Amino acid sequence: MGYVSRQRSSAWFLLPIFLGLIGGIIAYFVLRTDDPPKAKNCLYLGLAMMAVGIIFNLIIIGSIPEFESGLSVNV
Repeated sequence: MGYVSRQRSSAWFLLPIFLGLIGGIIAYFVLRTDDPPKAKNCLYLGLAMMAVGIIFNLIIIGSIPEFESGLSVNV
């Protein structure tokens, strides 16, 4: 017994855009029976958004002068 593929709204792509990997996983489990290609694309988009977020955070941390000199603790 196979799954019947039906078209779902493209608004599901907003979930991984705003929530990253968690949103991609949620969208995947909701869409996997109705629209498997869109479910996989939402999961991939969530992974990509997570990678972009990590790279963006590393760039921001690298540009803060306090972190460039080292992470020493003065007590």
